[in-house]
Amino acid sequence: MQQGQELEVAEMHQAETVIAVGVAEAARRLGLSARTVATLIARRELHSRKVGRRRIIPIAALEAFIKCDHPTSLGRDKFAEEDATSKR
Repeated sequence: MQQGQELEVAEMHQAETVIAVGVAEAARRLGLSARTVATLIARRELHSRKVGRRRIIPIAALEAFIKCDHPTSLGRDKFAEEDATSKR
């Protein structure tokens, strides 16, 4: 491979944009455990696709998940409760 071709290949790799990640990487990016991400997928709260034996989550789905309001497991917002009790 000549030097010019090597630069082209390097530029192509830099220009690649990741559009989907696996469960472990999605968990890392969200700051959650892989088990929690799997639960969100099972509850259909986080969009994913199955490709062969692998589950992938589009980056757009991670961004949409972050932008949406999600209730806690008890159905209440813990931070709102803390604010209300601290003002008493």
